[in-house]
Amino acid sequence: MTEKNEVQVIIDGKVLTMSGFESNEYLQKLANYINDMIVEYNKIDSFKHSGKDIQHRLIEINIADEYFKARDKAARLGEEIKIKENELYDMKHDLINKDMVLNDTKEDLNKAMTQLQEAAKKIVQLETQLKGVKK
Repeated sequence: MTEKNEVQVIIDGKVLTMSGFESNEYLQKLANYINDMIVEYNKIDSFKHSGKDIQHRLIEINIADEYFKARDKAARLGEEIKIKENELYDMKHDLINKDMVLNDTKEDLNKAMTQLQEAAKKIVQLETQLKGVKK
C-alpha cells in the first residue's frame, strides 16, 4: 500500500500541514491552486472587504462549482468516447464486409478470366477446324 505523506504548505499566509497518499508535489500543487484562487479573488473589491469566513465559503463554493463542471464534462466526454468507439466498431465491421465482397469479386473476376481464356482457346480451335474443313 502507498505510504501517507505529510508536507508543510502555506495557504493564505498560514503554514499548514497537509497529508495524504499522494506525492508531496501533488499536495503542494493543491496548496498553490488555492493560493492562486485567493490571489484572483482578492482582486475583487467585494471579496476583499468580506470577512475571512465568507471568503473561505466563496472559495469553497467556487471549487465545488469547478469540480461539478469538470465531472459533468468528463461524463460528456466519456459518452462521446463510447459513441466514437461504437462508430469505429461499425466502420471496422463495414470494412471487413467490404473486404469480403472485394475478395469474392476478385475470385469471380479470376473465374471469369479463366473462362475467357478457355473460350479464346476454344475459338482458336474452332477457327482451325473451320479452316481445315474449307480446304
